[in-house]
Amino acid sequence: MRQFPWDDLQYFLAVAQEGRLSSAARRLRTSHVTVARRIERLEQGIGAKLFERSPKGYTLTQMGERLMEPAKAMAVEADKMLGVVGEGAAPLSGVIRLSVPEGYGNSFMAEKLPLFARQHPNLTIEMVNIQQIVSLSRREADISVSLSTPKAGSYHYENMSRYNLYVYGSRDYLARNPAIKQRADLSSHPFIGYIEDMIFTPELNYLGEVVPGLRASYQTSSIMAQLQACRAGYGLCVLPFYMGDACDDLIAVLPEVVPIHRNYWLVCHNDLIDAARIRPLVEFIRRETTAAQQWFNGFPERYI
Repeated sequence: MRQFPWDDLQYFLAVAQEGRLSSAARRLRTSHVTVARRIERLEQGIGAKLFERSPKGYTLTQMGERLMEPAKAMAVEADKMLGVVGEGAAPLSGVIRLSVPEGYGNSFMAEKLPLFARQHPNLTIEMVNIQQIVSLSRREADISVSLSTPKAGSYHYENMSRYNLYVYGSRDYLARNPAIKQRADLSSHPFIGYIEDMIFTPELNYLGEVVPGLRASYQTSSIMAQLQACRAGYGLCVLPFYMGDACDDLIAVLPEVVPIHRNYWLVCHNDLIDAARIRPLVEFIRRETTAAQQWFNGFPERYI
């Protein structure tokens, strides 16, 4: 085998994970011409074709598949080596993909994360707010804020915060519909919730905790869409406190009778948790979430 161009492995990984030269180039902050040249050089160094090219993008060949795990392992070890050398030796660089639940991502982390990005301008931060489309086990994300802990695999995980959810209704809806005085009254009202066969974690399946057997008559895969349907006066909806209480037109319904509790877990592969590229973001997420305990665990100011 010819001299192996180790530095080109980051280009290989980017193309393998993105599927297109242009996407890989954006991720690496370079041009697609540079990415193509590095892939070609890597294939020449290895003496084998790593990708099948087509109008739809780049797909791994059998040799490319074999190279993936060693390449990922080398990327992890490179991060560890940077940590040994010292964070102050050079600015942190690379790509970090963070997977978060939609509500937490849009209502909390979307405001916080730009501060971290400004502090580390050489890092590319990718926040995926549709958690069900990425898999930590398939290395499609580096860090995850999750509603549950992994059932198998070698992971670091920690409970960052409990958060409270309550039933909410709009002022308009509650004013024009029968009064709700006890839990049993809830079953006669239409509910907004998740599409049942698209609920990707049991922690989102909480309508049965409101009233056993309760089903949503208006279903959407997005918590933000559920919030808007509730504000539009369709019916009642279970929302995190920090989302529902932020809307002056929403009122919590029987919050002392029907509280629901969930947890936000920070999850990362054991071999990444101390990587120089990853550790600062882990610490940032932990610190910001811990500081917002009252925001996550609050009790509604407006309720019936």
